[in-house]
Amino acid sequence: MGAGHGHRLHFHGHSVVHRAPAHLKILGLLGFALVVVATPREWYPVFGGYLLVLLGVLALARVPLGYVLPRMVIEVPFLLFAALIPFVAEGPRVALSMPGGWELTVSESGLVAAWGLAVKGTLGVLASLTLAATTEPADVLQGLQRLRFPDLLVQIMSFMIRYLDVVTADLGRMITAMRSRGVDPRSPRHWPALARTLGALFVRSYERGERVHLAMLSRGYDGRLPEQAR
Repeated sequence: MGAGHGHRLHFHGHSVVHRAPAHLKILGLLGFALVVVATPREWYPVFGGYLLVLLGVLALARVPLGYVLPRMVIEVPFLLFAALIPFVAEGPRVALSMPGGWELTVSESGLVAAWGLAVKGTLGVLASLTLAATTEPADVLQGLQRLRFPDLLVQIMSFMIRYLDVVTADLGRMITAMRSRGVDPRSPRHWPALARTLGALFVRSYERGERVHLAMLSRGYDGRLPEQAR
């Protein structure tokens, strides 16, 4: 891995959580996610206990909560979807008092469903970020190998991590070029230009992947990376 990889999520530290074997942490994350998903959404206090467990792990790892919370924006689309459920779900309606003295009528079952989706998704994202903050990307890949994860999927993840910064840098340069020509990517009026830019980035990344694959074949690649063959 390059020196810059892993810096986006990983929080450097030497705690007992950081030193724990990666494959055990992956198993712990998987078990935690399964338990959270299997918990009935009406067991409200139990979800509070799950949150305390995650906060305890973060405290043990000495990872500041302020480091993790900004990275949870990835779940915003899911939260927006959950917020729409009470308005479209069927069943008995309940009136909610809103500021200003007016009431909002929503589905009672939709509220429960939205709560379940939001709380389980949030706990899952927080648990995943806890793993990412305490485990180097290379260690995660080695942990997956120890768990007998399919080699091809591990290789795909390895190259995704390796070239993430390259693709991101390409996108940054393309956005800069757009802005230098008076195009604002945030303006709906210029979204067609942004769509063409993203399409060009996809084609460029695909072609880069083809060149990398051909270079690997020319060096004797037989489906396994040298690190895995040893």
